[in-house]
Formats: sequence, C-alpha cells, structure tokens
Amino acid sequence: MPPHPHRRDILRSALGAGAFFLLPRLALAQTGSPAAEPTPFTFEILKEMARTLAAHPYEPAKIEDDAVLEQVDYDAHNQISFRKDRTLWLNSGDMSPVQPFFPGRYFRQPVRIFTLEGGMATEFPFALDLFDIPEGNPARNLTHTHGFAGFRVQDAKSGRDWMAFLGASYWRTEGYSGQFGLSVRGLAMDTALANGPEEFPLFTRFWLEPSPNGEMTAYALLESPRATGAYRIASRRDKGVIQDVEATIFLRGTVERLGIAPLTSMFWFNKTNRFVSVDWRPEVHDSDGLEILSASGETIWRPLNAPPRNMVNTFSTPGVRGFGLMQRERDFAQYQDDGVFYDRRASAWVEPKGDWGNGTVTLVELHTEDETHDNIVAFWQPATPAVKGATFDMAYRLSWVEDCPVAPTAARFIATRIGAAGMPGEPRPENAVKLVCDFDGRGLEGLGPTDGVTLEVTASHGKVDKTAAFPVVGQSYWRGIFDLDFSMVPPGDDTPMDLRLFVSHKGAAKSETMLLQLFPSQMRKLLDAAP
Repeated sequence: MPPHPHRRDILRSALGAGAFFLLPRLALAQTGSPAAEPTPFTFEILKEMARTLAAHPYEPAKIEDDAVLEQVDYDAHNQISFRKDRTLWLNSGDMSPVQPFFPGRYFRQPVRIFTLEGGMATEFPFALDLFDIPEGNPARNLTHTHGFAGFRVQDAKSGRDWMAFLGASYWRTEGYSGQFGLSVRGLAMDTALANGPEEFPLFTRFWLEPSPNGEMTAYALLESPRATGAYRIASRRDKGVIQDVEATIFLRGTVERLGIAPLTSMFWFNKTNRFVSVDWRPEVHDSDGLEILSASGETIWRPLNAPPRNMVNTFSTPGVRGFGLMQRERDFAQYQDDGVFYDRRASAWVEPKGDWGNGTVTLVELHTEDETHDNIVAFWQPATPAVKGATFDMAYRLSWVEDCPVAPTAARFIATRIGAAGMPGEPRPENAVKLVCDFDGRGLEGLGPTDGVTLEVTASHGKVDKTAAFPVVGQSYWRGIFDLDFSMVPPGDDTPMDLRLFVSHKGAAKSETMLLQLFPSQMRKLLDAAP
C-alpha cells in the first residue's frame, strides 16, 4: 500500500508542522552539507549532537519556498512520484530499497537523509530531478528546499512498502498483514492538556543503514522548542514488524505531560457503542482496546471509547512490563469493509527493556464523529518530573503484530455489548442498561454453569445487579452479564462511570481485569432510541 497521505495523515502532519532547526557548528560538522564528503557517524555522535542542540535556544529557520509549498496540496502531492531508477539500494540483493517523499503543504519541514556504510555518513541531497512531476504542477517551482518530507522502505522483491516515516516524528509499518493502520511517534509532549497546545517534535535528520537480510536501522535526530533526542530504530520482519528502539531525550524546557513510546490510533465505534453512529458498517476502528501488563503479571484490558468529550485516563503501573493498542476483533463480518480492511490492522505492543520505574500508562481518547481523525493516543508517562535540563534514556521493543506477543495466562474478554436492562416480556427499568461481556474459556475447561464461576463487578457509582457467568451453548467461549442502574445520576451529570470486572472461581481470578468507562449521556442516548 503506497503511503500517500490519507486525510488522517495530513491532519496529524499539519499539527506537527513546526520549523526547521539550525544546528550549532558542532552538529553541522557531523551532518555535513549536500556536497559534503562522507563523515564519521555513530549513535554516540548523534547523542552528542542532540545534547549540544539542547544547550542552545530553539532557532526555527525561515522556509523560503513556503508560498510554493502551500500550492502543493493533497492532489498535487499525489501526482508526484519518486523515480524508480533513483531509488536507494535498488537491485542490491535483499537490501530494502528506500524512496524519499516530496515536501508539500502538509510536509513543509525539510528532512535531510544520509546513507550509512562502514561507519561513514553521506548525505542524499534533495533535487527536483529525483521525482517525476507533471507539467503544470506547482512543485516544479520549488527552488530553495534542501530536504525531503520523509521516506518509505520497500520490500526488495515485491517493491511493496513495509515502513514509512512521514510527518513530525510519526512512522507506520505494514504490520503482520501488509495493511497500514495505526501509527507510532518518537515523543509526545503535553498531549490533550486543557491549558495549552500540544507540541509536536520533528525528526529533522535520518541516517539509514540497511542490512543484507532486508533489515533496516534508522537513526533519527528529534527536535522541538522544548526537546531534542537521538533515536536508533532497528527494524526487522518476523510475523509482523519488530523494532528495537533506543532513545536519549534532552529537555530544553519543562514538559507537563511527557509521553514515551506514544501510540496513535483511531476508534469510532464497535459493539459497545454502536449507537453513536449511523454508519452502515458494524464496526469502525484501527484498534479496539488498550492492553497493559503490570509488574505483578496482571493483564488489564481497557476497551476504547469515542467519548462525548475529550478524556484522559491514567493507569498507575510501576515497572510496567508492556502496553499496547490492540485490535482483537479479527472477523471481517464484524466490519464489512473491503476497502480499508479494519480486520487486518496490526496491534502495536511496547515492551520496555529494563525497569522503567514509577509512572503511568496514559490513555487519551478524543471525541470524534467519523473515522478521518486519529483520536486515540497511549503512552508511558514517567513519574520523574520532565523539567528543563532533564535527560531520559529509554529502550523498548515495538511489535506490530496480530495479537499481543505475551502469551495469555488467563481468560481474555473478546466482546462487550450494551442494551436495555431487564428481561424480555417484562417492563424495562428506566435508566438502566445491561452489559454482556464475552470471554474465552482459557482456564475454565471442564467447568459448567453450576460450578461456581462468577463475574465480579464493581462500579464507581451506580448500582450493579443480576450478575451471572456461564458458557455459551454450542460455542467455545463464556459470557458474563449484569445490569447497571444509573437512575440516581441527575440528568445534567455526565461524570463517567468506571467499572472493574473479572471472572473468578473458588476465590481465584480466572481472567484478565477489564476496565470499562461509560457515560450517562451516551447510555441515555441508547435507551432513548428504543421505540
């Protein structure tokens, strides 16, 4: 799938549009200029470059061709293609070829690209003749730009794109299925703060080092008004795309909400909140839940929402062993979309290397009314204050796979539905809903409906009633059900109702822990739709 900018990509890249950064002399000596001879490069040199930059004020450079770039809109950008014969590492055995992206309205910031061989870096300079540009396209008038917008990495045999870096510090991969979906980025800064705008750091330089076996290592320099960073992203393909990420981050300003290993996705509706949309498809989402593996080994499953207003939730997980935005629903019939194939979207799992210490997994859910915006962000927020002068050294493995790479040890929730409370044929209670939570039968083999398996449910407010758990007749999975009465909540009060539930047998937990967040306004909307 050629990663031409989808509307969501355009929007987030536009948000990431900051400025190009002028390097101090030390950094310039290491990066060179378009006509420079090869210069030594190591990850340590890149770290020192980022450290030196952090000691200097942020200096945005003027974009001289800004008026021309403004004319290179979505349609004009899609008319431009990189010339195949100028592809980096083309016909180099199993090495992954690379093609840079052309800049434009939504990708104004020049990104310089260097190739690495034997510890020496050589810049691959921008030039118009690297691209096929149709007559009449405003891109032909570009004269002062010295960088690209990003790059795509391709399969040596098929030419299929399997990874792309484009916009701010975002990147995507084809995952396990060849289908691009959610994104990750280098760093999140003050995401969804009520008192200020989010800052989007940029990857301004890349050093690319391919391997003969098709693997690709990308070194990246990150820059923003309040941060610099040195990144090493080593990527390989093995039943998905596996990336080992090392990052050293230097803060030149204080950040209230620092996000490490941020994941970005889209969630509009599924079985739980089908009523928020009039779309014809049963479900629309790139991911359907946040999964967290705590230091104790407990797995937390938090189904995603499209909330009535923007929400930020934090989950205290000292020594977190992993977290990710997952796509558990894999049945095409649940999406019916043969254009973008939501059933094939990869899950993304972050596995820390070493102990990250105290902190929280933070989940941001933004209100949306369609699928064109990435409205979900999840990241690790360290407890250590992110103050000016602070340094963070982080390492983690990022897996773009079908399912969580950590094998489950207990039953997992696979679907949640919501409807009116009560029983068929009887008057339905007002302001009460029924939750139906399906879970697989792992660890419950040989047990039946009378063997004492129970669904344990607690709620922050509201009344839980009529809980039950039983195997679904003729199926391999179980079902938990309960009623939630919120009649005591005043009509104007939309404080979210937080629920915690798990399956138990003889006093022992037999499932992961599911955390649900429901809103009285949305439940009333559901019930008001009844005839």
